[in-house]
Amino acid sequence: MNHLLRTIKITFQVLVVICLLTSWNIQSQVKLLSWNIENLGQSKSASEIHFMAQTIKSFDIVAIQEVVAGYGGSQAVAKLAEELNRTGSKWDYVVSDPTSSSAYKTERYAFLWKSTIVKKIGKAWLEQRYHLEIDCEPFYTTFGYKGKEFTLVNFHAITKSKQPETEIKYFKFLPNLYPNLNLVFLGDFNSPQSHTVFNPLKKMGYVPLLIGQKTTLKQKPKYNQYLASEFDNIFYSPKVIKIDGGVILFYKSFASLPEARKISDHIPVWMEFSLN
Repeated sequence: MNHLLRTIKITFQVLVVICLLTSWNIQSQVKLLSWNIENLGQSKSASEIHFMAQTIKSFDIVAIQEVVAGYGGSQAVAKLAEELNRTGSKWDYVVSDPTSSSAYKTERYAFLWKSTIVKKIGKAWLEQRYHLEIDCEPFYTTFGYKGKEFTLVNFHAITKSKQPETEIKYFKFLPNLYPNLNLVFLGDFNSPQSHTVFNPLKKMGYVPLLIGQKTTLKQKPKYNQYLASEFDNIFYSPKVIKIDGGVILFYKSFASLPEARKISDHIPVWMEFSLN
């Protein structure tokens, strides 16, 4: 009888240790998502915002590009945060000032995050050093997680026809401009990671999350293909250890591409990582 009780006790202790280790592994990683939500503003319906929240609710930090600069943009982000708060986790958010561009267009960026998982450190800011060279200058926010910090650089480049490489070429200066920050570049670059403009970042050790993965939606499917261009990505440094990553094919939830494109013409990209 005593032997049986000891066996049960040891088995229970082993199960507790396994549960604790499993819990620690889950909590030692951050799940990050980036999404260009086309014209996120008052044109998005309550049902569309609900769909967005259901799509991103399992992530810890969400970076959004193409928030409408005028009335309705910040309000849509607030509604998205409210919808996320109904999913069972506490979310917070920050919205950038309008970007300073006048040559192309102005917009806002946003970050949303689970405030019980990560903490925002200091004030978020738009990059001022190259605001004349970059139409929609990047938006920085630093987050803290388990005593370590990383800074997300949220970016939306000008369209392919306007040569986004003329903007992206300035990114090679940013790591040296902020030598004490652990920068992670993410967003819609309107260029594939194979473009030579990313070579300087790669030589510094930055690695693209996605290779050969298209992230924009076609107007109409062709030969059963729904994705058009390899534009959205995440570039991370050796200080970041990638655990997993990929895309979310949200359009599969809709009967047609035009219906899916009411949400966005881009699919979300995501990465799960830990920090050195």
